[in-house]
Amino acid sequence: MIIAGPGSGKTFTLIERLFYLISEKGVTPESLFVATFTEKAASELITRLSNRLIEAGLQFNINEMYIGTIHSICLQILEDHRGNTRLSRNYTVMDEFDQQYFLYQNMWDYDAIEDIELVYGAGPKSRWSKSEALIKWINKISEENVDVARLEASKDNQLMALAACYRLYQKHLEENDALDFSTIQLEALRLLEKCPEVLSAIQKQVKYLMIDEYQDTNTLQEMILLKLAGKKANICVVGDDDQGLYRFRGATIRNILEFPTNFKKGKCHKKELTVNYRSHKGIISFYNNWMGSQEWSHEGRVFRHEKTVEPPKGARFPKKPAVFKVSGEIGEGNWHTEVLAFLLELKETILTDWNQVAFLFRSVKNPKVKSLSTYLEANGIPVYSPRSNMFFERPEVRLFLGAFLFIFKRYGEIRQWNENIKMSIWEYYDECLRAFGKELRKPENKDLLKWCQFRIKELDPMTKAVDYGFTAIFYRLLQFPLFNQYLSDRGPTGIIDGRPLRNIAIFSSLLAKFEYLNHLRVLTPDYYDKSLNFLFNNYLRFLKEGGINEFEDDSEYAPSGCVSFLTIHQSKGLEFPVVVVGSLEAVPRKQYTDLDERLETNYYRKAPFEPIEKTKYYDFWRLYYTAFSRAQNLLALSCQEAAGRGRTPSKYFADFYAPLDSWREIEFEGLTLEKIKDVNIKREYSFTSHVLLYENCARQYRFFKELAFSPVRQSPILFGILVHQTIEDVHKAALRGESGTIKKEKIEEWFNLNYQNLSKKERVYLAPHIQEVALGQVINYADRNNGDWDHIKEAEVEVALVKDKYILKGQVDLIQGKKGTVEIVDFKAEKKPNLTLERDRLDRYHRQLEIYAHIIEKRHGHKVSKMHLYYTGEKDGNPYVTYEKDGKHIKKTITVIDGIVEKIENKDYTVATRPDKHCADCDMKHYCDSI
Repeated sequence: MIIAGPGSGKTFTLIERLFYLISEKGVTPESLFVATFTEKAASELITRLSNRLIEAGLQFNINEMYIGTIHSICLQILEDHRGNTRLSRNYTVMDEFDQQYFLYQNMWDYDAIEDIELVYGAGPKSRWSKSEALIKWINKISEENVDVARLEASKDNQLMALAACYRLYQKHLEENDALDFSTIQLEALRLLEKCPEVLSAIQKQVKYLMIDEYQDTNTLQEMILLKLAGKKANICVVGDDDQGLYRFRGATIRNILEFPTNFKKGKCHKKELTVNYRSHKGIISFYNNWMGSQEWSHEGRVFRHEKTVEPPKGARFPKKPAVFKVSGEIGEGNWHTEVLAFLLELKETILTDWNQVAFLFRSVKNPKVKSLSTYLEANGIPVYSPRSNMFFERPEVRLFLGAFLFIFKRYGEIRQWNENIKMSIWEYYDECLRAFGKELRKPENKDLLKWCQFRIKELDPMTKAVDYGFTAIFYRLLQFPLFNQYLSDRGPTGIIDGRPLRNIAIFSSLLAKFEYLNHLRVLTPDYYDKSLNFLFNNYLRFLKEGGINEFEDDSEYAPSGCVSFLTIHQSKGLEFPVVVVGSLEAVPRKQYTDLDERLETNYYRKAPFEPIEKTKYYDFWRLYYTAFSRAQNLLALSCQEAAGRGRTPSKYFADFYAPLDSWREIEFEGLTLEKIKDVNIKREYSFTSHVLLYENCARQYRFFKELAFSPVRQSPILFGILVHQTIEDVHKAALRGESGTIKKEKIEEWFNLNYQNLSKKERVYLAPHIQEVALGQVINYADRNNGDWDHIKEAEVEVALVKDKYILKGQVDLIQGKKGTVEIVDFKAEKKPNLTLERDRLDRYHRQLEIYAHIIEKRHGHKVSKMHLYYTGEKDGNPYVTYEKDGKHIKKTITVIDGIVEKIENKDYTVATRPDKHCADCDMKHYCDSI
């Protein structure tokens, strides 16, 4: 167990330990299990480890390594052993909003449960707020792995109702072939418990487990990790109990505080990293004092690893005060002007970029915080605050909503279905509509007005179905200057000027998700009013009230040219030269209910740990410790001071705040601030999803990959996936030694199951005669092999090669070659093209095969002899196009790929000539027509 204080080189230590195991101990990378808290942290870990290994001339196979978040690794385990689970190949993973919306759609079933109001809580409840209440309890039962049968047997009406909710929810998940984030882990634990052969296989592969941010793990995660560690117990956990912030998400600090008790006495070694290489010693002294002055013991037990963080020896920082206050005085109301004056002074003296300053708050959605942000922006200081709930306030989002409200005139007539109901969002919609109407009256928007009027005639009243839905309307609006003004190919240079474009992309994904969640592809008379009601009165209202985060760039956590407004939780793991901590009016808040207490006392897997009445204090102290320790050079405490009721700072900060000097008494001249470090993350690229798309049309790549616009689904994609998945079933059966089962009836069974699951997941359907064509292609492929499947070596193999600047990935089928070699096959669910007339297309596929050959030889140690394209739509002739492997040609191909990736990384999306043949099914065609 490594207890790592702030700035102590935790990630460096992780990387060096992994490197040591590989380079000195001869451990194969695929024998390592490395888990961290976020996907971004996992990507950074992969990048830094791969760079370290490449520098030493060591190769490693990232695809066979368990590395990522605990959620993603559990998902990988489920995928690897899916045949032992309830999941089909095309199961759905729901995010937090999907999960709540899923509950909302089924709320009538939960309302029928006896005593359900005891679970919902007191007071009138809307269906949406009921779903919100249920999620909390459902996730808690999963994360604590509560025995639901014990709740059912409790004879307590509230607990029995809760158990009935959980049983019903699990039934709904199974019926919909779905997982939520908590259930991913629960299903992984069940798999390991009920299938000892699976557990044994993973334990045999995994020799070392390393878990980062262990203080943020929950009970369920610890059970999984200890089960995987097994009797070898070769597990290393890293974390800092003082930075445990996620109790509200189910994390339990006891996992790191009690970790040694999971093993025989003396077996668990404890190491401490207490030298902070990040911060000025004045800052270190301040937060040491903050933690050391609190009371961490209760009834003889201490609920903290006692430690004192120290600065390194030697004077790295100047002997000037590093902690001070930036505040408005009592009665003056001058907080905004003081903060502005402070920032301007820094800019005048020591700042080289606004991004060297971060403001940290308990919540960035607080009106006081939003007001400060607005004031700074009005005075020329850009603010990056992606989680401040400002998405629906942005003018570009208001314009799109106004356009939708104008086009779907019918909504204005049906929105108040009950005269006794009035929703606050209607006033917001009216504002959006007025803003759009104002723009429509301008002469330059006359074409947009005509187009909208035509749509209104088509849609109001709706007498017949149209061939489009809401997302398609969105893409058609992009042809008009009012909207495409944000979409220039040259693109914005920074996060702030790029914010409108990113918000438009998010808006497209919200519409696409609505259509997906509500099984809607096109608008029809029968469901038109219902669809409008669901979109505006439910879906968008829930999103606005719950809050939508704006875009956050994973490639940099402090975008150049703006100060950051972050939550303290958001800032965890980050560091900034200047940190301004606000929310000093805060007090510890109770975070548990009577039901929490009863569950923890009587039904959790472990007896209660921390005294529940003390947890609000412990969490409060840890939260602000994390905030204070983000600072490198300067730490400011900031507020509008107030006396009396609601005093600011609150009594919990008073003794620490009062002795601090004002910033006006600090001499900044001569100080040198740290630079914001680059976030070094290698991005993943595949030939078909990235390289080929970019080659076909760089603009398509920009919108659908880089900006993450959500496309309207197209049926031909479903056709190809369906053929591929059923061929994979054939190959997997052969590899299991079940070649005798590969008959027409079995293929039909696999095909129908795949179609059922795929169409249900994608909400896209194929006409019966198209299904017959797809099935016929698979049967024809099986007939050609005539029962001989011995040549199949591996099926749908994921391959990856970590290169200097990116990760190259692919998925291939391998067949046995001559003299110990392998041959690559890539299946195309189409007719074989004319080898002369479609030479360009074939050349691209040839390059795809060469990339796969390059990865397989470089990383997997196989010698590739031949490469094949197999066209499943070829009925009578030879379905193969075969290429001999040519090492020199492959080297040229890889050089070309490197160049394309470099262009993508440099955000070069220029299109010299429009590639018309790729436009027919592209959602951006209306935009391209207009320019």
